[in-house]
Amino acid sequence: MLFYKIVATALIIFFSFISECYAQHSSGEVRKVKEATEVMREIFAIPETAVPPTLLANAHAVVVLPKLLKAGFIVGGRYGTGLMMVRDMRGNWHYPVLVSLTGGSVGFQIGAQSTDVILVFKSLKSVDAMQKGKFTLGADASVAAGPVGRHAEADTDIKLESEIYSYSRSRGLFAGVALEGGALQIDHDATWALYSMSAYDILNRTEFSKLPAEVQEFYKVLVSYIRSSN
Repeated sequence: MLFYKIVATALIIFFSFISECYAQHSSGEVRKVKEATEVMREIFAIPETAVPPTLLANAHAVVVLPKLLKAGFIVGGRYGTGLMMVRDMRGNWHYPVLVSLTGGSVGFQIGAQSTDVILVFKSLKSVDAMQKGKFTLGADASVAAGPVGRHAEADTDIKLESEIYSYSRSRGLFAGVALEGGALQIDHDATWALYSMSAYDILNRTEFSKLPAEVQEFYKVLVSYIRSSN
């Protein structure tokens, strides 16, 4: 009898520990979702200095990486985590998965320790390649500094022929930025911690019985801006 009590107590302690670790882990993902949502709100609040509506309206995926750290603060180069939303062939936007970016060249403002990065995918091929594994910007797909502003396409001779357009915001300045050599990949562990579902499920389903409120808010903010661009 004593043996069973000891085993039961040990199991309770074990599962309590696991639950606490999961809660701490998932809280980090929720915080990242909130940060990404705030970045979008602030950038899209001023259309004249935001991602051009036409570019977003034709995007196949959008990546938001808040607080990307510069070299010197993280061993091995720049590092950041964020969210990626993908549009399927029917035009439906799926809920975001967690992604990470390591290495690469990002233009930081003098004195800035971190920057917010937005990537707009124009090519479905590059989105598919990204979902299959580690994806190197500039090598697996062409990447260029994106145009800025509501009328950017009309006011310039930009042909928008690159597969991905990149932007950064550092110390309040939002602009297109050349971002080469960064390795972008889905963070499967973080996605599972956030949803208790795989990244594959999130990217291939559109209906869910329950999702974190923070994720729904991120989705609503981005999709509403994209739809207003049409």
